[in-house]
Amino acid sequence: MAAVLRRQPAALRLKLHWSDRAAQAAIVAILAVLVAFLALPLLAILRQAVEDDTGRFVGAANFVSYARTPALLQSVWNSLWVSATVTAIVVPLAFGFAYALTRSCMPAKGLFRGIALVPLLAPSLLSALSLLYWFGNQGVLKDAMQDLGIDQIYGAPGIVLAESLATFPHTLMILISALALADARLYEAADAMGTTRWRKFFTITLPGARYGLMSAALVTFTLAITDFGIPKVIGGSFNVLATDVFKLVIGQQDFSGGAVVAILLLAPAALTFGIDYVVQRRQTAMLTARAVPYVPRPSRGFDAAMTAFCSVIALLMLAMLAMAVFASLVTFWPYNLTPSLKHYIYGLIDNDVATGFLNSLKMAAGTALAGTAMVFVGAYLQEKTRGLDGLRGALRMLAITPMAVPGLVLGLGYIFFFNAPANPLNGLYHTLTLMTLCTAVHFYTTGHLTAVTTLKALDTEFEAVSASLKVPWYRTFWRVTLPICTPSLVDIARYFFINAMTTISAVVFLYSPETRLASIAILNMDEAGELSPAAAMAVLIAAASAIATVLFTLLGRWIDRRTQAWKQR
Repeated sequence: MAAVLRRQPAALRLKLHWSDRAAQAAIVAILAVLVAFLALPLLAILRQAVEDDTGRFVGAANFVSYARTPALLQSVWNSLWVSATVTAIVVPLAFGFAYALTRSCMPAKGLFRGIALVPLLAPSLLSALSLLYWFGNQGVLKDAMQDLGIDQIYGAPGIVLAESLATFPHTLMILISALALADARLYEAADAMGTTRWRKFFTITLPGARYGLMSAALVTFTLAITDFGIPKVIGGSFNVLATDVFKLVIGQQDFSGGAVVAILLLAPAALTFGIDYVVQRRQTAMLTARAVPYVPRPSRGFDAAMTAFCSVIALLMLAMLAMAVFASLVTFWPYNLTPSLKHYIYGLIDNDVATGFLNSLKMAAGTALAGTAMVFVGAYLQEKTRGLDGLRGALRMLAITPMAVPGLVLGLGYIFFFNAPANPLNGLYHTLTLMTLCTAVHFYTTGHLTAVTTLKALDTEFEAVSASLKVPWYRTFWRVTLPICTPSLVDIARYFFINAMTTISAVVFLYSPETRLASIAILNMDEAGELSPAAAMAVLIAAASAIATVLFTLLGRWIDRRTQAWKQR
């Protein structure tokens, strides 16, 4: 087919010339957006880190000054060991949960999985607020915690527990994917040789999942070290890098110091991303064309043990959510536990969070629409059109860069870049439009990789045949590629919407009183000591995310009936 296309008459090539130029112009436009809203803000952080308050170049002086500040250096150590502790706790627990879901015949697998993924629907600080009601100064289990030798939940203990609850579903999804694919022939051969269950686990299961385990560990570490909401709510006087950035920039107006900490915060995230990229390139296929899918066999004792283990994890997840809901409904904690909606009324009306909630819905909808369109069109142009090979490489690099950039760092870069008076884009600063674009760029990589994976599954003969029939690429895109890929588009839009509803770190520097979001309002109420209204708003965000998930699921089923009839036998 390629040879046939090369022998096409010149008239055909000229006829397709304008559409190819249009595709190249679209690639340049998407590349320009990523440069303006990703590369240049990151360069602005680097520039700020090597200048003083007057804009004079000082080289590494800011880094030297930071290294000479013991309190700030302590934050680096605190961030590293807390994140490592969270990783050491979460990865084994998530692996056991994923193993139970994929390798046992335990009942109610769908229910257990749904409960484990509940933290994805709420801001990460919901777990911190719940822990305050369980173990805080007036917590239900404060005495039991002290009996275990823990004086208070504020500080490192609270951060570790809250981060473990918040990062668990992210780790679980990776490990489920790692364990879902297995060749049953390996286990059948081991059974024929009389291999014990434990030996099969250490010689077949673990080696097969080692890349997934490493990716899960790196993702967990990165999420823990870059999270801002949980240390802000429950950290107390225990400082970490994420809270240092906020204190330096907002509290002390020390922009150079904030830029230095942002670069330090970017370094471990970029390092873990680089390691994960190298690991993924070395990963080999677990299933071949001759592989036999693994189907677990019932085992009463093993299935009962897995059910008990998952029940404990699910109970912890439900306890976290239930306490937040309960605390949002009590009249006055802990003295008057009569149910009341006063905290919802106070938050939405008296504290004007209703406007912030509406802003969150607007931003989430805009992120879902604009982010999905930009991600999918960019992935299609990169994979299915021709020309501008050099720019395609730059587009591919920028598309995967946001995965290594913490939201707090990206938001700080937006301050330095868009708040500059000489910047022609300065008018976007403090607007909901800029916050929407920031959120779309922050979560761009996952959507891009999902779109690329879907497009790579489509044979290039679709485009080749279209070209031979003188059909321009945009018509093939609209009539063939888009209908086939609509289920993935719904998944990408749902991912953007939910993350936009729950994000804090990416937009904490960018809002104004008119564009305040519901998630930011939770932080403000926590600072004011209004924990019950803060819990009420966190519950509302979780409810909105749950409703959106149901609506996206229904939309996906409707789209499947309209566009995926070719899959039916």
